[in-house]
Amino acid sequence: MAFDGVSRAHGVSFLNLNFSALTLDTAVDAVAARASIPNAAFAYVATPNVDHVVGLSNEPGRRPLYESAWLLLNDSRILRKLGVHAGIDLPVATGADLAERLFDDVIDRREPITIIGGDEASIAELKRRYYFTDVRWYRAPMGLKQKPEAIVRAAAFAAAQPSRFTFICVGAPQQEMIAYAIAQRGDARGVGLCVGAALDFLSGQTQRAPAWMRSAGLEWLHRLLSEPQRLWKRYLVDGPKVFSLFAAWRASIASAN
Repeated sequence: MAFDGVSRAHGVSFLNLNFSALTLDTAVDAVAARASIPNAAFAYVATPNVDHVVGLSNEPGRRPLYESAWLLLNDSRILRKLGVHAGIDLPVATGADLAERLFDDVIDRREPITIIGGDEASIAELKRRYYFTDVRWYRAPMGLKQKPEAIVRAAAFAAAQPSRFTFICVGAPQQEMIAYAIAQRGDARGVGLCVGAALDFLSGQTQRAPAWMRSAGLEWLHRLLSEPQRLWKRYLVDGPKVFSLFAAWRASIASAN
């Protein structure tokens, strides 16, 4: 893949993941360029945040999903701040911001795009807002993580679509599982983007945090207040574990040196 060198040349090892330390602008440029290569093999972008890091520590079997990604972009300002404490520059390029920039500046409204996830209302609103005329939509079932046959079907659907961009919006690790399955087929083309709640934000189904909260690293708080019943455990129980993971990672680095 012609642009594999982007992730390797700008790789930053942090919390046992090899992040592609790209800014949002650089990531948009890299994705747009990669998607424009005729008949290039499928490559996917994963956007780990605190929830991903904690989930990976609980389920190490997820590691190949991230190691096989073409780009691994930091989706968390909390991770960025932890990186600063370790002397590591880890720019933020969130999945939601990446998807928005691609929709606004890169994707032609008449070209086909593939979306896995969402519902009829969100797809209809997305088409209305962006004037898309050719959206190839796959309605993903609930409980994908426990349904390998459904992941295979989603991957087959994506591989059958002649799209430069495939947006996979079913949450972690389901979206990375689908992207991995698409890549493993060997017959898919274009770029896959594992971008979680981006579809909800862009279709207006969910209100995103205001810019000042995002800049302050408080987007998690806005989401928690917006959906407390669904997200309280993620942000109040699981999320804080990242600090102990960070401490253990720093200790392992110190002992290795």
